[in-house]
Amino acid sequence: MADTMQFDLVSPERRLLQAEVTSVQIPGADGDMTAMPNHAPLITTLRPGILTVETTNGTEEFVVTGGFAEMGEGLSVLAERALPRGDMDQETYDKLVEDAETEYRKAKETFKNEPGPVDDAAKLLADMVAVGTHIGLSTKQPNL
Repeated sequence: MADTMQFDLVSPERRLLQAEVTSVQIPGADGDMTAMPNHAPLITTLRPGILTVETTNGTEEFVVTGGFAEMGEGLSVLAERALPRGDMDQETYDKLVEDAETEYRKAKETFKNEPGPVDDAAKLLADMVAVGTHIGLSTKQPNL
């Protein structure tokens, strides 16, 4: 039984981490989960949250806004947006929340009689607000 697995975290802008890891805590859309070596194969979508990676050299955390994770021989996370938690400042966070609010407003205008897409956009916005609370940044309460 292997003690580590290959892990890749990629966003459209860049590869953020490629390393041998012992575990990865994933903010899954259907609930948080921890992937470890020899985990059963799976694919899951991500919600906004903190991705915590246990490497052989210590713990690294990343803020992700969505995407998906694929577990096989190793674990690959393809994030819509991702950045090291240490790089998340108030200005960057405010921009992410603003983008989520814009998407929510667009969904309300576009899908007037279809609650599903509007509810999905509201959940995305609520998850972004929760990320700020979790990492200690000031959150502006969105007007849902």
